[in-house]
Amino acid sequence: MTMNLLRLLSVSLLASAFLLSCQPKSKKIATPAPSELMVYESFDDFAPLLENKSDTAYVINFWATWCAPCVEEMPYFETLHERMSGEKVKVFLVSLDFKKDLDTKLKPFLEERKLKSTVMMLADGRYNDWIDRVTPEWSGAIPATVLVKGGELRFFGEQFPSYEALENWVKGL
Repeated sequence: MTMNLLRLLSVSLLASAFLLSCQPKSKKIATPAPSELMVYESFDDFAPLLENKSDTAYVINFWATWCAPCVEEMPYFETLHERMSGEKVKVFLVSLDFKKDLDTKLKPFLEERKLKSTVMMLADGRYNDWIDRVTPEWSGAIPATVLVKGGELRFFGEQFPSYEALENWVKGL
């Protein structure tokens, strides 16, 4: 009887360990920087961000580590995040880096800059399928920024020349 109880307990422990190891892995990737890097494998998972109907403005900047103009304007978005933190404005930095470069380029880039804005990676490489779903105005070139508030979307398809230009554009909606 003790042997049967011991076998039952052993099988139960093994089954529990197996089931726990089968849990789906989170798409959030922790980084030492204050922001968390969210990885979206599919545009469909990311798309609800573009459908913001609240009175909070979502400033969504599409960029990549290899894009010099993107990197040049990034401090403007960080300043916007800091200066408008008490207002109804949220800044999202959406990296279009290749998924294979996540650990070798994107994560080190983020660790070095210690960004405070919310950083995401859109790893859906089917760009031609989803760029028009962001806005038909977008050719796919980066940097590109959209502002979504109350169900309305505004698009800016080039580099912001200054923080003031970004702030004025955001306040224009």
